[in-house]
Amino acid sequence: MIRLSGLDVHLGQTALLKNVTLDLPPGQITALVGESGSGKSLTALAAIGLLPAGMQATGQVMLDGRNLLDLPEPALCAIRGKRIAMIFQEPMSALNPLMTIGDQVAEPLVLHGAMDRQAALQVARERLDRVGLPAPRFPLTLYPHELSGGQRQRVAIALAIVQRPDLLIADEPTTALDVMTQKQILDLLAGLVRDHDMSLLLITHDLAVVADLADQVAVMQRGAVVESGPTKQIAEAPRHPYTRDLIAAATRLPRLVLPPANARVLLEVQNVIRDYRLSKPGPQGQTFRAVDDVSLTIHEREAVGLVGESGCGKSTLTRAILGLDPVQGGRILLSGSTVDAGHPIPKALRARMQMVFQDPIGSFDPRWRVEKLVAEPFHLTGRPADWRERVAEALYDVGIGGDAMQRHIHEFSGGQRQRIALARAIIIRPALIVLDEAVSALDVRVRAQVLDLLARLRVRHGLSYLFVSHDLSVVRQVTDRVFIMRQGKIVEHGPTADVMKTPRESYTRQLLTATPRLGPAHI
Repeated sequence: MIRLSGLDVHLGQTALLKNVTLDLPPGQITALVGESGSGKSLTALAAIGLLPAGMQATGQVMLDGRNLLDLPEPALCAIRGKRIAMIFQEPMSALNPLMTIGDQVAEPLVLHGAMDRQAALQVARERLDRVGLPAPRFPLTLYPHELSGGQRQRVAIALAIVQRPDLLIADEPTTALDVMTQKQILDLLAGLVRDHDMSLLLITHDLAVVADLADQVAVMQRGAVVESGPTKQIAEAPRHPYTRDLIAAATRLPRLVLPPANARVLLEVQNVIRDYRLSKPGPQGQTFRAVDDVSLTIHEREAVGLVGESGCGKSTLTRAILGLDPVQGGRILLSGSTVDAGHPIPKALRARMQMVFQDPIGSFDPRWRVEKLVAEPFHLTGRPADWRERVAEALYDVGIGGDAMQRHIHEFSGGQRQRIALARAIIIRPALIVLDEAVSALDVRVRAQVLDLLARLRVRHGLSYLFVSHDLSVVRQVTDRVFIMRQGKIVEHGPTADVMKTPRESYTRQLLTATPRLGPAHI
């Protein structure tokens, strides 16, 4: 058994981890949960000797009677990948884009001297088969960019288990995945633990996943473990106030806001078609139909969900609605104005719609101060004389003080950045805000705060929302109607409560079955 005992991490005089103690028994899944910045990932990095420069770890990480914190770097290199392995949240940044997947999975076997390259490639083939990437569909010669997000995560898992480690650390391995792929990955991890008697340390902010998967759970707050024990015991009778707050945030519904009964149609999408030209001829010729004859409506002050697996066409459809992608058929009506296929959306109509992305840091210029970032949409309407006052007002609306205006975006937490993204979205008083996975990367408490904020802004400014998400639990909480999308088509739609309670389509039922829930049985 691997045991962390009295683990402390300091950066200068600042204590980042305080007396962290964890038992990681073989054949069991231990979940480490807590808010962003609570110390979860830092605990994992300290355990395998990968702390950032300047940080110092003390205490014990015991493996076979040896304290890993006392070992020199060459000895740790012999353990990493062989006895302890790690799966990171974003496999595209963890995998080498210049190496084939076969060479990457085989590499640890060669580096640790277990076998030569040819034998290692044979083992790599077996491991890729084991994680659901069989030959000949997934040859060893593929590169990471040729795979989907879920497939890349499977490669990362194959790489981590190629030497059958004693401890596998999975740091938010499913955050960016749709529910179907998430279930496949989690089932795969559970099977590996069971079949190879491994210890799995699962780092996550998703309490529903923990309730479904973990044998035991440790709750972290401000660098310390405040509560630990069997999952069922923690979920049903949490002792620490912080644990109770986390569970309450994960299960609390935002204040319900219903559109007026006589609300007018704000957005109407009629029989929209979006084709992409293929670099090579496909089975249907030279194009791939990403959006196939899709129609939907959004009323004033209404929140609508758009749900489906990765690759189903959700993002393509939203780009078409926003005028960022041309369409080859159909038309889009916004506030009674029509935009036909092949015609650009006028600037005045673009100003009626704004977007909030999953990770706003990628949509902000890191060199600009917040004042300029929030004011950016004024290029659609012209910058008014009182633009600075408008920026301060928008920041106040989303709960960010005016003193933030002269700071840069990297100085804020993930939840604060999302609030600033919302301030940017509302600055020109749009009628519709499209939220593309806008809360999926947030921990449960911050997510609850942002969802409550969206409900308040909806009332205050009369907003309509289009929630594009793979998280059915969020869609269930905050939308009035939902559209289910599969392979470019809308396969089911209706009031959210009705679709979630009595779905007509088997695909919708599969999505609901795959979605982990933190329900009454767990609290």
